Amino acid sequence: MTRYASAKEIYAKHGVDCEAAMTALLALPISVHCWQGDDVRGFEQTHTPGGGIAATGNYPGRATNAQELMDDFDAMLARCPGKHKINLHAMYAVTDKPVARDKLKPAHFKAWLEYAKTKGIGVDINPTLFAHELAADGLTLSHADAQVRRFWIDHCKAMRRIAAWFAAELGQPCVNNIWIPDGFKNSPADRLGPRQRLKDSLDEILAEKLDGVIDTVESKVFGIGLESCTVGSHEFYLNYAARNGCVCLLDNGHFHPTEQVADKISSMLLFSDKLALHLTRGVRWDSDHVPVFNDELRDICTELVRCNALDRTLIALDYFDASIHRVAAWVIGLRNVRKALLEALLLPHEQLKQLQNEQDFTRLLAMQEELKLLPLGDVWEELCRRAGVAADMSWMDGMTLRCGL
Repeated sequence: MTRYASAKEIYAKHGVDCEAAMTALLALPISVHCWQGDDVRGFEQTHTPGGGIAATGNYPGRATNAQELMDDFDAMLARCPGKHKINLHAMYAVTDKPVARDKLKPAHFKAWLEYAKTKGIGVDINPTLFAHELAADGLTLSHADAQVRRFWIDHCKAMRRIAAWFAAELGQPCVNNIWIPDGFKNSPADRLGPRQRLKDSLDEILAEKLDGVIDTVESKVFGIGLESCTVGSHEFYLNYAARNGCVCLLDNGHFHPTEQVADKISSMLLFSDKLALHLTRGVRWDSDHVPVFNDELRDICTELVRCNALDRTLIALDYFDASIHRVAAWVIGLRNVRKALLEALLLPHEQLKQLQNEQDFTRLLAMQEELKLLPLGDVWEELCRRAGVAADMSWMDGMTLRCGL
């Protein structure tokens, strides 16, 4: 008997179907952020991301142009099982000459469309509201200067149209996620005014109905240099999304370290058709470390499965570690997310819920602990074999600094 056959029998005793779990996981798309490959530099010749964003480390081999970034993305895809999308920022437009962000058009992303079609993957996109002279003072869509707001509003409108173009060309929805760095280092004299301006800006940006576009808004507790007030707070976006038909995106690094995103998921799903996630690993705060197979990641994935919400959840990665091999950072993080989702799919959730409803908390705790030792690794090995990727660390064989191969 093979190890997988043995594992399959063990899980079956708990009423778990390994085949169904693997099928569900391999079909689930995860959006992978392009900016891990080049330390959030983009192609605008900007020397630093700004807006409170910083990729720390000086490991050699950063991608410096679109072709290198695509080659590195290829290397990542070859090492990870499952269905994927590529998540772009506006500053990754491929142009012959500089193009103002408010003037971006689908033609400036043609190289990415061709790449996505060649690889059979989808595309998600983000307007880039940082690393720009009109964001230097930490305010964009909430800025008191109407001309500054106009530039950023027009930029976000342009990116939504590009998202609709991607959706039409690829035949699948394109997530357009808005995150802004807006806030104040010291306690502001007025919180309502900036938030009113942000609301008005978003109202204009989202007024045009576009087929195939899923609009999401991403909150944050605070940013570097913006410690005292973040305009786009969780409360702001939670209420805005509920009233305006867009999706509130939760980044598990964007909350206080004692807050658990897993605990928020069920509440969000009761009042929204969809949920969007950025998965990362915060160390003390939003430090965007590579996700590891830890309790936080496992709890988030378990909650998604036990809520039967995988088909309602838009899962993406968001981290940028320049201290290690950049392709390896992609692979490690993505594989850990897949492992956590597989573990969640292999849990007997109905049995566990029944024990809770019967208030048999002793047996519930005992069973939860026993399940931790089930042969997850053997099912993971079989899943990777079927997907044609290495299950063990041999995925690192042959990796060099450039292009991961």
